[in-house]
Amino acid sequence: ANAAISGRLRPRVAHYTAASGKLALDKTLDGRRVVVSAVLPDLDQASMDEVQHQIDRYRDGDPAEMAEFAGIRALGRLPVLLGRVVLRAKLRSLRGRPALMGTFAVSSLRHRPVDSFHSLGGTTVTFGLGRIHDRPVARDGRVVIAPIMRLSLAFDHRVIDGAEAADVLADLKEGLEQFPAWHVSTPSAALFAGTDSTTEARLA
Repeated sequence: ANAAISGRLRPRVAHYTAASGKLALDKTLDGRRVVVSAVLPDLDQASMDEVQHQIDRYRDGDPAEMAEFAGIRALGRLPVLLGRVVLRAKLRSLRGRPALMGTFAVSSLRHRPVDSFHSLGGTTVTFGLGRIHDRPVARDGRVVIAPIMRLSLAFDHRVIDGAEAADVLADLKEGLEQFPAWHVSTPSAALFAGTDSTTEARLA
């Protein structure tokens, strides 16, 4: 899943040893509300504090001033058609793709009243995080109210199939539920996997 594909007639797939996450951000640029993307490199080697520091920096930063968004600002000044040509030319290089797009993408709408959604982030896999909301769940044979977050996954069928995508999402769900800092017991959760290009899990 940590891979990228390029080309239509003769597609090529590159697999990456390092994981770089593309994070979608709800920002204002030139007086307009826009979604901009930041790439967090080498996440497979970073500590949680280092990851959080990077996220905080992009979350609190101004895209009109941060050097990391200079490319986005330059594209925005070009005519739309020319901007698309320039972007496509840059994305043709699979070697440079992780720095531009990441090897996976994360998009969150938890600041909105949205439970789940499926976003295509331009990567082989894109994780969608919904809001955390109190819901009835079954635990130890009883129905209780617990905070639940829906975690979704959109994926590119040209690189991985539905079974592999379901494994990725299930492993992530279990890892998050067992994450020590959350101090939670493993809850009851359901994984919905189909033959289409989306899967979804409920995370308690």
